[in-house]
Amino acid sequence: MRLNIMRLMYCCLYFQKLIISSVNEMSFVNIIPVIAKADTISKSELHKFKIKIMSELVSNGVQIYQFPLDDETVAKVNTTMNGHLPFAVVGSTEEVSVGNKMVKARQYPWGVVQVENENHCDFVKLREMLICVNMEDLREQTHTRHYELYRRCKLEEMGFKDTDPECKPVSLQQTYEKREDEMRQMFVQRVKEKEAELKDAERELQGRFEQLKRLHADEKAALEEKKRLFEDDQSSFSKRRAAAQLLQAQSLTANGKKDKDRKNSGFM
Repeated sequence: MRLNIMRLMYCCLYFQKLIISSVNEMSFVNIIPVIAKADTISKSELHKFKIKIMSELVSNGVQIYQFPLDDETVAKVNTTMNGHLPFAVVGSTEEVSVGNKMVKARQYPWGVVQVENENHCDFVKLREMLICVNMEDLREQTHTRHYELYRRCKLEEMGFKDTDPECKPVSLQQTYEKREDEMRQMFVQRVKEKEAELKDAERELQGRFEQLKRLHADEKAALEEKKRLFEDDQSSFSKRRAAAQLLQAQSLTANGKKDKDRKNSGFM
């Protein structure tokens, strides 16, 4: 049956419609089966449907909440109510006039189905069982049974168990401390491994830095040598140019003197 879930404080109501499916994931709550829209089938069909639902719940391994019988004050009423499972309820948000008062009900052409009329559905029985009669037991079952099961499952998922390989009980505190110590040692080992990796990486980077530093120094020295050679060539060129300019000036001076002497000789 397809299951729609309505959560109460300490239980889970399953509204059954067609086929039962697995509800193992809801093993940590008090499950109470409920038939919704019970006014859509006849009394005889409803009785057969209740039997079918309970049979399919058992065959599918669904553990439902049974009203407790160990308390003499409620044992009689709980025995009767266990026989009513699953509860067949009718819901409505509309109010209909019945006699001299307004009640929650469903209005049909053939009559009125009252939500709080025990001759029409089990809504009042369900409410009384949950809120008035068995609330304390629901709370106790939640804490002592379902929460304990949930806690144990979660601890087992984390690797903790309350028994040793020989199925002897062990202290969860000791198991936790042992696991914590193992995790601490593992953490320390991982830190050491990471530190070693970082040191190796640091040495590698330092080696590459030194190599780049040497290459830079070699390139700088080569550039300095080229600069020195260029300056030597520039100085030599400047000297040769000055010598050439001096020779040219001396040559011009000598030629000017010769021309002057020739002119003076011709004049005389």
